[in-house]
Amino acid sequence: MNRGFYTIMAAQFFSSLADNALLIAAIALLTTMKAPAWMTPLLKLFFVLSYVLLAAFVGAFADSLPKGRVMFVTNLIKIAGCGLMFFNVHPLFAYAVVGFGAAAYSPAKYGILTELLPPEKLVAANGWIEGLTVISIILGTVMGGALVNTHISSALLAFDFPILNTQIDTAAEAALSVIMVTYVAAALFNLKIPDTGARYPHQERNPIKLIADFAVCFTTLWRDKLGQISLAVTTLFWGAGATLQFIVLKWAEKSLHMPLDKAAILQGVFAVGVAAGAAAAARFVPLKRSLSVMPLGVIMGVIVIGMTLVDTVWLAYPLLILVGALSGYFVVPMNALLQHRGHVLLSAGHSIAVQNFNENLSVLTMLMLYALMVKLNLDINIVIVLFGLFVSGTMLLAMRKHAANQREHDSLSLIGEHKH
Repeated sequence: MNRGFYTIMAAQFFSSLADNALLIAAIALLTTMKAPAWMTPLLKLFFVLSYVLLAAFVGAFADSLPKGRVMFVTNLIKIAGCGLMFFNVHPLFAYAVVGFGAAAYSPAKYGILTELLPPEKLVAANGWIEGLTVISIILGTVMGGALVNTHISSALLAFDFPILNTQIDTAAEAALSVIMVTYVAAALFNLKIPDTGARYPHQERNPIKLIADFAVCFTTLWRDKLGQISLAVTTLFWGAGATLQFIVLKWAEKSLHMPLDKAAILQGVFAVGVAAGAAAAARFVPLKRSLSVMPLGVIMGVIVIGMTLVDTVWLAYPLLILVGALSGYFVVPMNALLQHRGHVLLSAGHSIAVQNFNENLSVLTMLMLYALMVKLNLDINIVIVLFGLFVSGTMLLAMRKHAANQREHDSLSLIGEHKH
């Protein structure tokens, strides 16, 4: 891997670290505002809304400028969103602005990989990026949990700059200041990302044409026999992963009797598993065998149901690591296959935009269903069982579809041979 790749990784790490710390800080803000419980999953929902609404436009934007510059500009939007929380703007709205920046950041972050590296390095690069993103999720979540902890926030507030009056008087403001500094670090790395020299044909600016272009890219990827399976699986995975984040927080509170700052550590434990699984996949699964990992998705859904039997922290840790490892091992090859198909059939930025649209539509749908279950006061164990069954069932359907595609492909190639 070259130096440019490591700079991208550093920029991505700090940006994702801040996003995840900000989520926990925003949850803590909602708690101090005495907001109803169903608002908590809506934070993530508002964050991913931009990914769905802007999908037709961000691919063209990512391909219209050098990717490093796109990442810098979009990181500034995240800084603005974080800043809004300082001025008592509702956390849902402020986090939506951060999501707006993240939605435009993503096609550039992944698109630059296909410009910088040859296809055979894509699974390894994805393993690195996913692994590092997961580590930033762990550390960001733990950092957010630590920043809202009363002991740490009072230590931060006691810290005084000579001469300068910072106007930082509350625990939330102290947490937001640290998160803001993390975003600035990401912006500095963005400035150091090399220009790969890749230039795309003039990008369309007319919104109607952009939407029409996006529709063509969307159908192209869903009609491709390999693209549709990898797209279906990654779509399910991201929707499930986002919902599991909130299920774990609720489960920790109800079954393990843990406060938010401790429960945030459990999310970190799950993410350790994902990082381990992602690293193993990057090492052992070549691109051409990427579809062989699908049964792990079914097993993951079954193991998630096992959470309902756990009421001690010592059992919770290994269980969450196992669920995380299975999901990491199974999503990295799928992601790489999807990127490869997208790069072959479409341009880098456009294929990532289609992927983001599908994955985040799935996140929106699953979070809305989860928020509804919370509003209806469904027992957390019932929610976990429904969730596990849904994941396993959907994966089985994807495997059946892939088998049917294979049979169709084999019969068509036989017909072709007879003709010759």
